[in-house]
Amino acid sequence: MAVVGITTCRKLEDYRQAVLHVGGEVRMIDPSMSVADALNGVDGLMLTGGGDLEPSHYGEAPSPLLTDVEPERDRFELALVAEARKRDLPLLAICRGIQVLNVACGGSLIQDIPSEQTGPQEHNLKVPPNQPFSRAHEIWVEKDSLLATLMKERLNDADTVDVNSRHHQAVKRVAAGFKVSATAPDGVIEAIEDPAAAFCLGVQWHPENFWRTGEFRPLFEGFLNAAQTTRAR
Repeated sequence: MAVVGITTCRKLEDYRQAVLHVGGEVRMIDPSMSVADALNGVDGLMLTGGGDLEPSHYGEAPSPLLTDVEPERDRFELALVAEARKRDLPLLAICRGIQVLNVACGGSLIQDIPSEQTGPQEHNLKVPPNQPFSRAHEIWVEKDSLLATLMKERLNDADTVDVNSRHHQAVKRVAAGFKVSATAPDGVIEAIEDPAAAFCLGVQWHPENFWRTGEFRPLFEGFLNAAQTTRAR
């Protein structure tokens, strides 16, 4: 059984369940561990949601609108991505995770969408705690992308899918070697991937919230299949 390392955050259960429900084994990893210890015996890495990334990591001064910055977590997860990439471990990055992935690989972030973008739609949808799967907007998925391949049955010859949305930051400058695989109608980047990697996908929404209903199960199945291949190497 493939072992998936999941970075700790405040709302872990849906991430755990999304992996368990596709047959994976879960290992929680956190900044108290060394990067080597965190990744030893892990077949795939999942980066979870959380607060804002410190802008010094991508060469910018902080916006006054930054929230919940965790410097220790930033340092740990950026180093974690670097090492996971060296090992070519399958990597699925969610919400804050896509931002960490992009910055770790040389990209930058929009620090606050409403104040930096002209006419953006609502990306930080406030929903009751028992409705984390409320749809916020559609995304446009790029054909011939890993994301499109994984979601082909749900897309059903279309190029849009509805997602939930709880973020005020997003990818700005895409890291070298990565490509954009989905955008919101206002142009905000919703997914990136590295075509050269065994499996490296970042999504800005929260697919783990749908583990009960299965709308985004193919993302986790594809990730786990890649992790199983890593385990078999």
